[in-house]
Parts: sequence; C-alpha cells; structure tokens
Amino acid sequence: MVTVDVAAARGKQSSSRVSEEGAGWEGQQVGAFQGLRPNKESFTWLNPRTLWRSRNEILAGLLGDPSAEVRRRWVASQRENGADADFRIVKELGPDFSFLVIGDTGEGDASQYAVVPGLLRLGADTSFAVIASDVIYPTGAAADYCDKFFRPFKDYDAPIYAIPGNHDWYDGLGGFMRVFCGSKPLAVQREGFRLSPHGLRGLLWKKPEPIDEAALADAWEFRGRPSQQAVQPAPYWVLDLGRLLVVGIDTGIRGSLDREQGEWLKHVSADPRPKILITGKPIYVRDDHKPCPIEGGGTVDEIVTDPEHNYLAAIGGDVHNYQRFPVKVGDRVIQYIVSGGGGAFMHDTHTIPRVTRVPEDAFKCYPLRGDSLSFYSLLYSRRFRMKWLYLTPDEGLALMSARVGNAPPRDLTESTPITSRMKWAARILGAWPFPLRLPVGRVFHRFLSELSDWDTPPFFKSFLHISVAGDELRIRCFAATGCLAQELNPPLEDEIVIPLPA
Repeated sequence: MVTVDVAAARGKQSSSRVSEEGAGWEGQQVGAFQGLRPNKESFTWLNPRTLWRSRNEILAGLLGDPSAEVRRRWVASQRENGADADFRIVKELGPDFSFLVIGDTGEGDASQYAVVPGLLRLGADTSFAVIASDVIYPTGAAADYCDKFFRPFKDYDAPIYAIPGNHDWYDGLGGFMRVFCGSKPLAVQREGFRLSPHGLRGLLWKKPEPIDEAALADAWEFRGRPSQQAVQPAPYWVLDLGRLLVVGIDTGIRGSLDREQGEWLKHVSADPRPKILITGKPIYVRDDHKPCPIEGGGTVDEIVTDPEHNYLAAIGGDVHNYQRFPVKVGDRVIQYIVSGGGGAFMHDTHTIPRVTRVPEDAFKCYPLRGDSLSFYSLLYSRRFRMKWLYLTPDEGLALMSARVGNAPPRDLTESTPITSRMKWAARILGAWPFPLRLPVGRVFHRFLSELSDWDTPPFFKSFLHISVAGDELRIRCFAATGCLAQELNPPLEDEIVIPLPA
C-alpha cells in the first residue's frame, strides 16, 4: 500500500505547477474512470427540464427563501426522534487520523467519476469523508442518489457525512435527510393562494419528489457494508474527533443561517479545542469576503475569527474549483479554502483578479489561472469554430502572469511573447479588460456558467486529504484530471501545515 506521504511526495513532482503533463494536457491516455460509469450519458444544464426543476434558486431570490422555516421543521423532527442535543457525532480515532473533503460532487457523469480513482487510492486509509455542498444535481432528489452518490463511492470503505448545498435544497432537503439522517418526509403543509410574493412563490415552488423506497434500498446495496454506515443527526453537525472538531453548517439556498442554527454554532464553537468549519458557501472566494449572515444579527465569520473559538480553517463548496486564502487575523492565520472541485463542471480561475485580501503570492488556486484560460479558449474555439481564439497553456500562463503581475507559477516551455491576437482572445474570455466576453467569470457564474460544461479530460477536479499526526494538521489538495497518469499518481497541487497542540 502506498502511503499518502509517499504519494504526496511523488504528486508534488508531477503537479500542474511543474509541467503541462501534470495539468493533464494533450496526448495522454484517458483514465480507467470510464469503466466505473454506469452509462455514457452526460449531465447537461442546457435542458429546459433541468432548468425548470432548478427554478427554486431564482424564486428564492425574487420571492423569498423558505429554507430557514423548513430547516427548523427538519431539526425539530430530528430532536423529537432522539437526535443528540448538540448534533454531535463522536468518533474515537486515536491521536493520529485522516479524512477526505470533497465538494460539489453529484453530476453523475464523467467529471464526477474522474475523481474516484485518485480519491480511492489516497483515501484508502482515511477514517471518513465529508461532502461539502451539492451532493446531488440538479435538485437533490432521492431518485438521483444511486448513480450520483452510492455507485461512485461504493468502494470507499468508510463512512461519508455531508452538508447540503443549494441544489440539495431544491427538493426541500427530502432526499438529503432520507439518505444521511434516515428521516421520514415532512408532512406537507398546504396553503391557499394569496396575491402576494409569498403566495406566488407557493404556487411556483418545486415541491419535494416522492421517494421510491424500494429503489433507494437497491441503491443502498452499493454502500451496504458495516464499515460504510453513518447516520448524522441533522443537516448541520459537529464531528468530535478528540483532538479536533469538524463543524458542518447548512447555508441553505441563499447562503445564510437561521437563528436557531446560529445559536447552535456559537454554542459548539465555545469548545476550546481546534476546529475546522465546513460550509456550503465559501467565506472568501475570488477575492470577495462573504461572511455569511445569521438571522437576527452577526455572521459566521465573526464566530470563526473569534480567537476563543480556535478555528484553524474554513472550507466551503459551491464554487467548482480550488482556492486558498491564508487570512491573518490578529496574531494568527486562518486558512479559508474553496473546495468545490469534486465532480461538477469547472468554474474558471482566470477571471480572478490580482488578490488584495492576502498577498498575491500567498493565494493559491487550481486550476492555475493560465490553464483555466487555455482550457476555456479551447472549449469555445471548438464550439464556435474560431481557431484564432485558442491559447496554448504557455500562452495562457504568459498572459495571466502579465495581467496579474506575478511570475508564472510553472516554467514556460519556450519564450512566449504576448501578441495582439492573444490579447483579443483573452479579452473575449474575460481575462483582459473588455466589455464583451463569453460566458465565464463573475457576471455569468450564477446563471450561464453551465454553458461551460464538458465531458473530456482534462477536468481540473480536486479533493482534500486532511490529516492529524503528531503536532500537525496537514491539508492537501490533490488533483484529478481524468487522465490515467494522474489517476495512478494524483498530483499534489497545494499543501498547508498548521501547528496543533501536543
């Protein structure tokens, strides 16, 4: 068995920061992940039925988000059924242990299954895994769990816990609560139509889908071994690992906490032991600070930054790439991480500006901005048959280094002067100042970035391997490109070592 330390040493020498091959570029053999897929169907957002099933995101923004009230009902039901008062899951793992964090997994097509071989290889000795946001696309329905959760993770021989993302909430959290908490559906609350935003929302809102219990039982057979079983007490919880607490919060559709969950978070955070927060929405992303409001006042980030609460890191999903902001708070540093590369289409990194929240050289992302620019140029040059739009990986790195003002994070294979043609391509792709751009970046992130989905390598997917050993907490970001070379030797794209009390 290859230990993760040996694998990490090898992975660091074969990452996208070392070579184009490490990034998964041209001429490589497609990985064995294709054999894991139940079929060759591709999940697509460019389907009116998929978009209609996902309408609750827009309705919540226009007509109000009922998630807080529904969450309170789920939590009350769990308490009535005997859930731990603090929603605490105690795991006795000993002083040294490791676990995985995977964000935004559930498309069920090539981009999700491409993550599986490397995850199984490096996660063989881990004690559990956590899915951080959007377990199932598009709506979190129980009917989709077979090929988007149970089947892809059938060979991961440890429990999997999860926090819901906005897509899991489009089904009223029914599928999520049934699978992860063993909960029965909530009683349907029917209201007559009223001429008001609330009444209109009730008329248009997507209702939870009925659960086919027989089909779900068949799906469960994929993860039916005793070593894989886990029941969590609620959609938010705290994993008590002895030397470390992992706190998972449910940010609903719109990225906020209800009052009851906010009070719970303050309560469990008062424990002086070191902690990692897992959240459905990242607190720092694309050089923006999104502190996550709590109903009634205050924010999640105020709790995280309070020195008495001893948070070491905050990891969020939702955005489909990897980013890390080491933010100095007083005399300590908190690692704010975006880890949403677990299976859905990639959100670009090349439109992330030179960061100001932390020193640019301290900021890390995967894919590299230059690789992101090169891939999107390839994608759109093919879709629109505009050969001049394509930028090679070297050209992408050279352009992004000039734009951001830093040294290329990977050595260029040859001298790459920046031409007028390259600048025009970068403008249209959102990497250079220009009012017109294709569907990438900040403006298109919420509604049109689905146009950027694809099903051929490189995928630029990633997952986290987190370990506690001796006096260190180590967080590693490993890549999955969909190429066989990276399946056998997953590239190590980033690594953070944080001191722990002895």
